[in-house]
Amino acid sequence: ARKRLKPLRTVVAWRGRAEWDQVMVGLYCGDSRLQQDALDRVSAWKSRYGPKMPLAVDSTAELIRCKVLDSSGRLKSHELILSYGLALVRFVNLITERKQKTVSIPLRQLAREVDIPVWVVDLRHELTHGKLPRLALCRKGCDVVLEWLRKMYWNRQLGNNLCEEDEDEEEEQEEVEANADLDGDAWE
Repeated sequence: ARKRLKPLRTVVAWRGRAEWDQVMVGLYCGDSRLQQDALDRVSAWKSRYGPKMPLAVDSTAELIRCKVLDSSGRLKSHELILSYGLALVRFVNLITERKQKTVSIPLRQLAREVDIPVWVVDLRHELTHGKLPRLALCRKGCDVVLEWLRKMYWNRQLGNNLCEEDEDEEEEQEEVEANADLDGDAWE
């Protein structure tokens, strides 16, 4: 008799798909209170999962934490720049590190390969080696990176269940509706 192999199970830090979806929606909702709840949940995941936490989840949480602190008004401009700066530097370093080979490849090239805007890499360079940029530029970098994370990680994890339809999907839907109208006309 043939032995049946049991499907492999992966242990994760979250309770299930519903919790995962709820945290993603909470992080991106724009409501500081709900974002803080989602950040607390990510912190719990991190305590359970440790270094196995997906980099994108960790980076998203750090960037959202900066936005929550920014909206609270508790930090001075310089402190916010440092906070955003650290989160942005970590994001660029961690995301591009995975693409690094045995031969050192310039960060700008690695960023292009994964569709990170080159100016974000330049911002990282200024934060690391140059004069600190303006707070407005750090905020813009945070927004761009959060959108990149949503598109390249979170939406893919969700299978686009909770995401707005993009233009291609809208066009396909319009085409289906138009064809349905044609089919209806054929019957008359």
